Amino acid sequence: MLSQNVNLPFPAFYAGLVAQAPEFPRHLAALRKQRGFTQQTLAGKVGIHVVQLRRYEAGTSQPTLEVIRKLAVALSVSADLLLFGKDERGPDEELRLQFEAVSRFDPAEKDVVRSLLDGMILKHEARRWAGPERARS
Repeated sequence: MLSQNVNLPFPAFYAGLVAQAPEFPRHLAALRKQRGFTQQTLAGKVGIHVVQLRRYEAGTSQPTLEVIRKLAVALSVSADLLLFGKDERGPDEELRLQFEAVSRFDPAEKDVVRSLLDGMILKHEARRWAGPERARS
């Protein structure tokens, strides 16, 4: 889905992510309220006008990359948390548990797992890019 925008300059690509992240306005408002910030307070921390923050929370305007960065810093969260739903970016629960187990491996074992994953990902991407007719051969 996101691969359609890869030739855009980085800020335009990131703005495209905001457009594809319908949860952004809701996440922004919820995080602001959880932190106990008024719209005026958060706007001041970010350096934007409160009217602009209201537009972001209403979903009628999209912030620039710089504003997203400032919002994330002011709210003490990652930009991913602002843009994506809880389960949109991370692995599913089963893989999450496996990655937690791998995180306890020694560095050499982690390198083996990393190499294996890299190989599997490359194989998958090669098949996907080759198309359905080449994947069967």
